[in-house]
Amino acid sequence: MTRVGGDCDTCDHPHHVWNYSYKPDPRFHGNGPLYLGMELEIVVPEHHYPQCVTLAGDRLGLSGYLKRDSSIEPGGFELVTHPMSYDYAIGEFPWPLLSQLAELGCETNTDVGLHIHASRAGFNSPAHIYRWMKMLYRNESALTTIARRRSHYAPFDQRARAKVKDTAKDPLHALGLSRYQAINPYPRKTLELRVFASSLNVQQVQAALAFTAASIDYTRDLRVADVRAGAWEWPRFAAWLIQHRGLYQPLLAELEDLSCAC
Repeated sequence: MTRVGGDCDTCDHPHHVWNYSYKPDPRFHGNGPLYLGMELEIVVPEHHYPQCVTLAGDRLGLSGYLKRDSSIEPGGFELVTHPMSYDYAIGEFPWPLLSQLAELGCETNTDVGLHIHASRAGFNSPAHIYRWMKMLYRNESALTTIARRRSHYAPFDQRARAKVKDTAKDPLHALGLSRYQAINPYPRKTLELRVFASSLNVQQVQAALAFTAASIDYTRDLRVADVRAGAWEWPRFAAWLIQHRGLYQPLLAELEDLSCAC
């Protein structure tokens, strides 16, 4: 299911690289209430830049668009998707685009990021958001292993961690905190998970989406008794993942490749 909001600038200009501040009306793909949006920063060789822009615009169609980002050095663009359900993202996003960009000389490294936005409406309640954020903060080591980096653009800030009970309720409670942290609570309708290194490897990008969706699903119905019994600990989450292998296979495959303790 696709819900269309407003005029579509990207439909009329599919090969345009928009300014960093560009925010079109979102086009929702798949079935909610949880939608994920991806921001993938890509280093693009100058001599192939127009070709890469054309290729990405053609392949993305109505699923996303390109933006400028001065933090990408020596140059490149940010590939931004419209909100997608996890199932839609895995099944319908034009994944061959990533290898096609790599063949044209595009690259990624630990200085460029992959950010995943998760819709606040996809959580049951502020208490669910709190449980999710607490689990991620408590498992910094495992999460940075999956993310393949530690970055000053996405630190596990102690002040932010101490305020999750408030920022889970409303982004207004984030005032005074930096948006450059592991979980950026400032967006009004989403929570931005900023920890992942960018990649043109399909499994790694899908694993980031899978982790976001799986961790939200896992924490959805946790009770206080579950938490006291160790539900926030990584081994319990890893065991749950194995039980849901069919849904989150990209994440399990990435964990196996990383030899992450599960």
